[in-house]
Amino acid sequence: MSDLKIFSGRSNRPLAEKIAAASGKELGSCEIQNFSDGEIWVKYWENVRGSDVYIIQSTHPPAENLTELLLLIDAAIRASARRVTAVIPYFGYGRQDRKDQPRVAISAKLVANLITTAGADRVITMDLHAPQIQGFFDIPLDHLYASPILATHYKRKGIRNLAVVSPDVGGIRLARAYAKRLEADLVLIDKRRPRMNESEILNIIGETKGKNVLIIDDIIDTGGTFTRAVEALQANGTVEIYGACTHPVLSGNAVERIENSAVARVTVTDTIPLKVRSQKIEVQSVSKLFAEAITRSHLNKSISSLFDVDKDKI
Repeated sequence: MSDLKIFSGRSNRPLAEKIAAASGKELGSCEIQNFSDGEIWVKYWENVRGSDVYIIQSTHPPAENLTELLLLIDAAIRASARRVTAVIPYFGYGRQDRKDQPRVAISAKLVANLITTAGADRVITMDLHAPQIQGFFDIPLDHLYASPILATHYKRKGIRNLAVVSPDVGGIRLARAYAKRLEADLVLIDKRRPRMNESEILNIIGETKGKNVLIIDDIIDTGGTFTRAVEALQANGTVEIYGACTHPVLSGNAVERIENSAVARVTVTDTIPLKVRSQKIEVQSVSKLFAEAITRSHLNKSISSLFDVDKDKI
């Protein structure tokens, strides 16, 4: 795989280093700097002509992370890379995936257009906020899931009398996949969102009294939805409450909210680096899964088993 080269932006270099190591490669040499006004400058320090280039960059805020990815793609294309794949562990701006009220942007489609226009030939990402975002891209997209890693982690814990909880209707398919893997009951929380970043619990659909529960979500941002779900479940007579989340955005006082809640443990992945540590938050790495996807993609092998949400393949 001498023509395989892996590079990283600055958004999540620790994960990129783990992915490269798991692929049996070293991160390629590139330089990223900012002019005094904040403008970003990128340069590859090694030859990428004719190479299969993989650029690892999550696009969580600030927006410079997205701009950095676009510039890295453009620089690789202009340096005559044979193929450029954007590896985006966390696809930012994915929550605005439809026009749900007048005069708003569909940012997920806009970002998909930007990545395509920059010159990417393929995208590898994980746990999109809405699976239909895959259709926004006019290039191939491989959609990986963290469920094999997080579900296996909780399966090893051997938690008895377990119910898997989806904190909203949109996450029911993902929660069902976890429930199937863990041989657990499935519970749905019916909520409404009166305003952005706020939610209200209306009903708990399913039996949780006397059970241990695992709340499943793709993103924990402010922690409001998650901690309100914890409060509602605790009031409903649950024994122990756990959480599993792919993308730990954890903005504002989210970590403080989690620490002050009744949740015993929240397990997240390293698609986004944690800014604040908490004894209640543990991290499982998705580096081996991404490394396997990169290797199979480079060798033109099938990777369908890696993004089948309903199967245990890795």
